[in-house]
Amino acid sequence: MNSFEQSDNNQSSPNHRRRPRYSGTHPKNFRQKYKEHNIAAHPDLKAHLRAKGKTPAGTHIPVLIEEVLGCLKPKPGQIVADCTVGYGGHALEFIKRIGPTGKLIAFDIDGTELERTRHRLEKEKASMSFYHSNFAGIANAMSKEKLDGYDIIFADLGVSSMQIDNPDRGISYKNEGPLDMRMDERLKRTGADLLNNLSEEELAKAFWELSDEPDCREIARLIISQRAVQPITTVLQLVRLVFAVKGLTLNSWKKKQRNSRFGSLHPAARTFQALRILVNDEIGSLKELLRIAPYCLRPGGRIGIISFHSGEDRLVKQSFRDGVESGIYQSASQNAIVPRIREIASNPRSSSAKFRWAIKGV
Repeated sequence: MNSFEQSDNNQSSPNHRRRPRYSGTHPKNFRQKYKEHNIAAHPDLKAHLRAKGKTPAGTHIPVLIEEVLGCLKPKPGQIVADCTVGYGGHALEFIKRIGPTGKLIAFDIDGTELERTRHRLEKEKASMSFYHSNFAGIANAMSKEKLDGYDIIFADLGVSSMQIDNPDRGISYKNEGPLDMRMDERLKRTGADLLNNLSEEELAKAFWELSDEPDCREIARLIISQRAVQPITTVLQLVRLVFAVKGLTLNSWKKKQRNSRFGSLHPAARTFQALRILVNDEIGSLKELLRIAPYCLRPGGRIGIISFHSGEDRLVKQSFRDGVESGIYQSASQNAIVPRIREIASNPRSSSAKFRWAIKGV
């Protein structure tokens, strides 16, 4: 019988369908958290989860809001390019400040989330355009919108909580699911495809360069060995493989976490991060954004980028520094701006965020 079994005709209409049942008093996985997926109707639940430092399923908490607004200084009438609109957290704050005379140009490679965010922001009194595109699309959009440039270009390079929490994406090591990892469904290769086809050298290089994984060679070697016996296609398969390299089991790791005063980085976190970056060519997209951004900014325009790992931050830092030295940018942040303790406490996923900005010469 289907999990959406129709109710007894004596108790409800023939069109009524029950929600899937779950054991216990609280939902345990992403799909069961139906209240969180409609969090606007349950404000008390939202406050309860946020007080515990949790993000409601199907939503996203934007990071470094005050710092972004303070450095990029959006003003009425300005044109803002939000290169990674995601759930629309930063975009909403930009809209409030540029007002009805300004315009938001929003980009995202995740078509599903882009459409949801479009509907979420439509009630705002602002001019907006949405593009299912990555960073490289900002120049093409500028031409289509008949703009001479943007006043602000902003990008948050982090993966949204909606994508992390959804087990169908396979992005997180926390939830069992297929090793898909594509943030754009138009991409051909999944995480499983790369794991089962790249060479040992290619895998080791990716794990080291994209996430600084110290056991990169050992993990790559075991992947090659395991896939010869059985293809690696699920989250749990990859997690167990990484644990084996590090001499751990799921039970021993959980015990270690319980006995630890502070949470430790998950043993598979770096491997999953590197694989996701590789699947979506995130470094290639960032390099292209950094290359074209100065030519898409109006004189005096500002660019701000939030990164979440050292490789991304190095690229942003060097690009802004080179821009200042060449005269393209008149100034840039000397140091990365990081979240305050209170933000990390309320949103642990913000802990590795680093924000840098630059201003184009006039």
